[in-house]
Amino acid sequence: MTKKKRTTKQNKSKRAVQPVALKRAMMWLATLAVWGCVALGAILTYYAYDLPDVDEAMAVDRRPGLTLLSADGVVIATSGDLYGEAIQISDLPDYLPQAVMATEDRRFYSHFGIDVIGLGRALVTNVFAGRVRQGGSTLTQQVAKNLFLSPERSIKRKVQELLLALWLEHKFTKDQIFTLYLNRVYFGAGTYGVEAAARKYFNKSARKLSLYESAMIAGLLKAPSRYNPRSNPDLASDRTAVVLQNMVNAKYLTKAQAEQAKKHKNRVISAARPHKSGRYFADWVMEQVQDYIGPLKKDLTVITTLDMGLQKIAERDLRKMLNGAGKKKNVSQGAVVALAPDGAVRAMVGGRSYGQSQFNRATQALRQPGSVFKPFVYLAGVENGLSPTSTMVDEPVTINGWSPKNYSGRYLGEITLETALAKSINTISAKIAHKVGFKRVVETAHRMGITSDLQATPAISLGASEVTLLELSAAYGPFANGGYGVFPYGIETIKESTGKVLYQRTGGGAGRIIAPNAIADMNRMLRKVMTEGTGKKANFDRVVAGKSGTSQSFRDAWFVGYSADLVLGVWMGNDNEKPMKKVSGGGLPAILWGQIMKAAHQSLPPKPLPGEEPPKVVEKVKGFFESLFSSD
Repeated sequence: MTKKKRTTKQNKSKRAVQPVALKRAMMWLATLAVWGCVALGAILTYYAYDLPDVDEAMAVDRRPGLTLLSADGVVIATSGDLYGEAIQISDLPDYLPQAVMATEDRRFYSHFGIDVIGLGRALVTNVFAGRVRQGGSTLTQQVAKNLFLSPERSIKRKVQELLLALWLEHKFTKDQIFTLYLNRVYFGAGTYGVEAAARKYFNKSARKLSLYESAMIAGLLKAPSRYNPRSNPDLASDRTAVVLQNMVNAKYLTKAQAEQAKKHKNRVISAARPHKSGRYFADWVMEQVQDYIGPLKKDLTVITTLDMGLQKIAERDLRKMLNGAGKKKNVSQGAVVALAPDGAVRAMVGGRSYGQSQFNRATQALRQPGSVFKPFVYLAGVENGLSPTSTMVDEPVTINGWSPKNYSGRYLGEITLETALAKSINTISAKIAHKVGFKRVVETAHRMGITSDLQATPAISLGASEVTLLELSAAYGPFANGGYGVFPYGIETIKESTGKVLYQRTGGGAGRIIAPNAIADMNRMLRKVMTEGTGKKANFDRVVAGKSGTSQSFRDAWFVGYSADLVLGVWMGNDNEKPMKKVSGGGLPAILWGQIMKAAHQSLPPKPLPGEEPPKVVEKVKGFFESLFSSD
């Protein structure tokens, strides 16, 4: 009995103790929860304390973009970070945002900025793989990371990314977040946003992208450089196939639609290939932009003077010549420059391959011009009383201990100046220079546009001082335009992305530098070079004039000439100045010159050279008789 009472008492005591223990446990749990919340709050406050300023982060901090356009509107080159115009998601074809969501964040419109399901799946996948194979970041998190945070990998940055993602979801609608993402994410090749990417890779607005193009754009997001269709077309097409399959899995496409889209692969890849024409010209122009407007602070578009059609012809024909006849003659390099008579550069080829060598042989290489320099010697003579019909004796001559020899090794006796220039007689050029003075020859060449230093010695009469192809070609410009000095230029207009014009070429030049009668005499003589002299291989069915040149030991071969519409200069040689196999300016360079000029003039009407136009009174009489005897 006593034992029974004792047991009952103990049971009552235990029941009394249990509520007390439970209460204590609950108190401790509550205390831990409070302190946990305090600690969490402190941690979040710590991480949120130095969150970036939202307004400041929304501003674009980047290198200004520079886009070069040819005269006919073709993109030649770009530099800097290029942002396209802001484009609304509602303006895009449906398959572009669908391709992005299918690949980057399928539950974008259903989560709250953090995809718990996606995070769990990525965690499991990565644990079983033993390495990071999947990411769990949503598009909202990517906007937070790309707009506000550094690429640093740390717990602090990840926490801040989550906080900003939640803030973005609270502050903006889903469409606004998606629009922000598509306009600011990096797509490679210096482009930010779908509009800039579409124009860079496909030369069209993102509004007009096809399904396959949209999938390719979306595929860039994983690794923009790796999947760049310009540099890695095979990897880009493989990645595009993955994106199309993702769209099928996400029910955005049927399998048949995806297969139909893949049929456009070759066309799209071909369109995405980089524009390889005009790269030497682009480098030359880009160096000058700041000289016109100062430091670059905004996105700019530069409209240039380049004729893309002529540029492609010049590149193609030079490459063909070097790979064919040039290879047999030990010619490894060449350059071509085409200018309008006012100095506008229409084509510039600085070498056989920009990819192999960015050295611009048209603007940077100083080489001996040889006889192509002689027109400046003859011009100095004409301006000092000589004429095309003046005669001199072709004979052995020594000037200040220097004895020039003719290329043929023979002497022709008394000949006219126009015959001497046509046949490129060295002794006559030396005599003219001696007669007018070597300093006068140098002054004349500089007045015509030669900018390099020239030595006033007897050898200047045969082009012994080095010049560039660009300055030499531009110096022929006054012969083509009637005697007006020109400066070679490549920029017509510079404007901001808003359309505001910062620079517009409105003319310029040195004015008249040669008298009309001297121009007429020079064009008469240089015209005869084409019909009876060393320029025969360059001649075609137009009124053209020009001069060949060959330096000592066949190290350089030139041909520079012009019509009333175009000045063209050609140089051939080797970078190491190794002699060619007897290639003279009247040979391969003259042939190439003729090929390019003939193609350039196909759609142009024939025109006489300055000084060859019939007098106006003759034209009036001719018109009178034509009207008098007209059958009408």
